[in-house]
Amino acid sequence: MKTQVLFILGPTAVGKTAVSVEIAKLFDGEIISCDSVQIFRGLDIGSAKVMEEEKQGIPHHLIDIKEPTETFTSFQFVEEMKKKITEITSRGKLPIVVGGTSLYVKSLILNYNFGGVGVDEEFRDKLNKLLEEKGLESLYERLSSEDKTLAENIDRHNPQRVIRALEISHFKGEKKTSESEIDALVFALTLDRKTLYERINKRVDIMLKNGLIEEVKSLKDAGVTRDCQSMKAIGYKEVYAYLDGEISYDEMAELIKKHSRNYAKRQLTFLRGMDNVNYIDVENLNDAIKEISKKVKTWKK
Repeated sequence: MKTQVLFILGPTAVGKTAVSVEIAKLFDGEIISCDSVQIFRGLDIGSAKVMEEEKQGIPHHLIDIKEPTETFTSFQFVEEMKKKITEITSRGKLPIVVGGTSLYVKSLILNYNFGGVGVDEEFRDKLNKLLEEKGLESLYERLSSEDKTLAENIDRHNPQRVIRALEISHFKGEKKTSESEIDALVFALTLDRKTLYERINKRVDIMLKNGLIEEVKSLKDAGVTRDCQSMKAIGYKEVYAYLDGEISYDEMAELIKKHSRNYAKRQLTFLRGMDNVNYIDVENLNDAIKEISKKVKTWKK
């Protein structure tokens, strides 16, 4: 018998936290964060990490599980998600996967062994040399020619993601291993594009007001360098560049907004490419929660 897992997905700033907490309260669920940045301790403001008061007593998993100097592959993350799904189910609770990191979701639902290849240092060194010599765009074009689907589902501005994707493509790490053991009910939260972008811009302004620069400076002073995986994330890489005097404050703020909007666009593209997705407009939050609840009740019978 397949394990029932509820997915609440959507682009950044769409309102996944509020919706998922309410659904978890209604259906005795526990939330598994599917976010590649919230895994790092100390990356709170820039990752819009869920606050204790926002959780409303609902257990949240896979948040603050790694130091900001550590690395964490897609394969490792998915394996941890599988473990948490088993644990939550064994307690008689409903696992609810919440987030916007597309590749993790794809791997879990479709049971791909995504990233299930080790790091080949020799091959990675060659890619890093090509990065220095020809630039990131050249590597991304190579990835697109080798695996267009993989290329479309990653952050093309993140060198580490592009290099890792090239490794996976080269060593055939993304292969469907077996039929999925998950009975997935997938919801994708949506908003009018203009409204979503306004939310993103406002969120960035709030992050900066709430101390994002100070957060990054503290991490930098603690020895977290720009080469660390955590500092490749949107919001952190731009602030780091500002602290290093490479860009102005206004340029930094605008770049974070631009990169966040671009990321949201890629997330939406990914969701449109998935099968069996229930799209839920969250302009009216109460109506959205009612619509989701109705479908979950039918699914759980």
